[in-house]
Amino acid sequence: MTAGEPAGIGPELCLALAESPFARRVVLIGDVDMLAERASAVGSDVQFIEYAVDSDAPKGMLRVINQPLPALAAPGVPDPANARSLLDGLTRAVDGCLTGEFAAVVTAPLQKSVINDAGIPFTGHTEFIAEATGCPRPVMLLVAGRLRVALASTHLPLRKVPDYLDSELIEEVLVILHDDLVRRFGIEDPDIIVCGLNPHAGERGHLGSEDADIIAPAVESARARGIRARGPLPADTAFTPAAGQADAVLAMYHDQGLPVVKYAGFGHAVNVTLGLPIVRTSVDHGTALDLAGTGKADPGSLLAATELAARLSG
Repeated sequence: MTAGEPAGIGPELCLALAESPFARRVVLIGDVDMLAERASAVGSDVQFIEYAVDSDAPKGMLRVINQPLPALAAPGVPDPANARSLLDGLTRAVDGCLTGEFAAVVTAPLQKSVINDAGIPFTGHTEFIAEATGCPRPVMLLVAGRLRVALASTHLPLRKVPDYLDSELIEEVLVILHDDLVRRFGIEDPDIIVCGLNPHAGERGHLGSEDADIIAPAVESARARGIRARGPLPADTAFTPAAGQADAVLAMYHDQGLPVVKYAGFGHAVNVTLGLPIVRTSVDHGTALDLAGTGKADPGSLLAATELAARLSG
């Protein structure tokens, strides 16, 4: 597990793991001095021990791979000087998964803006880990109980989404979504709903041509491969209770799908990256700089992400 932005709530969320059933299995990557300071600030009695492959952590303790930060990590005040160290810690976690040292990686949230302020192009964990693992097409999936919502595009400005989408891409995403629902989630023949891009899925071309010209052919090609996909359906129809019996919904863009998931299970939903050679999960929220150091942050999503990572990695 990576501790995330040190000025955010990630470090104190990780402290909650020490009292959870996962404590013995978690290896935390972060600055041990920062973690100890945050524990003191929020009144936590968590103790830290240096990670070794054969080490164990009883309840109330966490194993740590120390990733020193070059700058003081004051709650609520992110520092670009720490950006490289944070990404190095993430790389260590991914490399450990690739070699089999770790079973999965769980990421606490990073502050994307401060990494970019450091002069390091960074779109997000999903894209960074995909590049690090040689994955050409990562797919973001949000899980809240039975509701699973995948995205055809992720962190793009809305005006760029229509030009980004094409039939080949959507079909590829459908294949990855189907295969990982089978491989990771154990669903034998997943039923997938595909959202349209435009209101009313284009209203037969009156509200846009992308649904008929791009999305529908991708769905048909996926069906020809044996994938049980249906659509494009209007997004407001796709997320009705009747349609919600599907195993997953494929949304076309970030804010078409994620508001539904966060309404259904905010604070307990999990972000999963599909298409990777490793298991990666994360929280459903950001760094919450305003809550950092207060001890009021809810660890529910991080605990859910840890539980799901353990389940998906077998």
